[in-house]
Amino acid sequence: MASATFRGIGGREITISTGLFIDNEFVPAISGATLEVENPNTASHLATVSAAQKEDVDRAVESAEKAFATWKKADPSTRRSLLNKLADLVERDGPELSSLEALEAGILYKDSLGLHVGQSVENLRYFAGWADKIDGATLSIPQGLAYTRREPIGICAAIVPWNSLMIFFWKLAPAIAAGNTLIIKTAELTPLWGQKVGELIKEAGFPPGVINILPGLGDVAGRALTEHLSVKKVAFTGSTATGRKILTAAARTNLKKVSLELGGKGPSIVFDDADWENALLWTTIGITASNGEICIAGSRIYVQDTIYEKFLVEFSQRTSNAIQGDPLLADTTKGAVASKAQLDKILSYVEKGKKSGARLLNGGERLPGDGYFIANTAFADVGQHDAIMQEEIFGPFASIAPFRTEQEVIDKANDSNYGLGSAVFTNNVSRAMRVSEALETGTVTVNCWGLVHANTPFGGVKESGFGRDMGLEALEGWTSTKTVKYNILN
Repeated sequence: MASATFRGIGGREITISTGLFIDNEFVPAISGATLEVENPNTASHLATVSAAQKEDVDRAVESAEKAFATWKKADPSTRRSLLNKLADLVERDGPELSSLEALEAGILYKDSLGLHVGQSVENLRYFAGWADKIDGATLSIPQGLAYTRREPIGICAAIVPWNSLMIFFWKLAPAIAAGNTLIIKTAELTPLWGQKVGELIKEAGFPPGVINILPGLGDVAGRALTEHLSVKKVAFTGSTATGRKILTAAARTNLKKVSLELGGKGPSIVFDDADWENALLWTTIGITASNGEICIAGSRIYVQDTIYEKFLVEFSQRTSNAIQGDPLLADTTKGAVASKAQLDKILSYVEKGKKSGARLLNGGERLPGDGYFIANTAFADVGQHDAIMQEEIFGPFASIAPFRTEQEVIDKANDSNYGLGSAVFTNNVSRAMRVSEALETGTVTVNCWGLVHANTPFGGVKESGFGRDMGLEALEGWTSTKTVKYNILN
């Protein structure tokens, strides 16, 4: 099978197979179809990988079906050991995984290694610990006894986005711990780290067919998975528009189980009693981390009117001080956005912001160089119903507005189709409790932004989707409950 070689951190040579990972082997697409992968930091060709077509999805499903017959009966300690082994390998090869993510997605190497790889390892070990603790309940019924069993769903699929390798493991770890087999479609923009993970899965000793990895187009491979009658669940992270298509496909075919983690337009609320430096730190991180290309980005910032102008000055200074360049280098604080299409989308919202009459604080322009670099951008005095306040942009683009009262900002924060994450900054514990309870989001962080942990569930409400990654709630989403009832005869 063909391979591709890259230079990663410190000049390290990284070689990966470029085929579809099916039955623990890398194979070309039956038709020979391929994907071209670009380096967004240089706007140059990076690699060519196989692209799964419908017939390749069928082949992966057959592999997963065959494996499930024995995998579902495997002792839970086997699943635990294999997940822990995979965690060790991901940790060992973290520098290679993070190098690949930097090359194909523009994500800073240091952020990828510290957060994305770290979270991947944490989730693998957390759910490895659950593998032999998936229990049912014993229930009393008239003239008898009942008990429940939590069983694997069967052949499952996960469709993961281009912006973070840790989301790959948010799906994989609980699915495998619960005893399912899993087919993962990686994003067409960033399939390379998934190829590396395939090598680690085989090295860890997973049986062939338990985990298959398919790079491919969403409209081809993703659609084939969502419509396949043998696939019993699809877990998806991505846009709300695609989430709607997946729900429609599930309803039209076999009513497969679906979990969706979709778009976001996260509000960060800064009250005038908040710790000043802490609020500035986290609101800055909230829109610049991963270039703002994360669904939970704190892209709507509401600041109490008594500190509003002071906040604008400080926030603008901090977000303007970015060092663009090669994301593999330690001094770089801004890589490229993931593609030319994403760059153009962000720039189109800059024009919308200007036309709306909002005040451009900083940024708003493409940065020099061959890659897809855009300056950190912030608009102030943004109207509540302006496009830049309501629509997900997916870039380093903050929309800021003032508020006077607690109820006013709650109403503004909840005035959104999205409900993924939010952040509240205040030193008043009672206020923090009131506002957290009132916000219509799946996650609320207080005096910080965007923290994720393997034991805390993550997901949204409203058009940000349903279902949860991480935590016990995620594990429940990868199992089916069977009830067994005994009638005790006299």
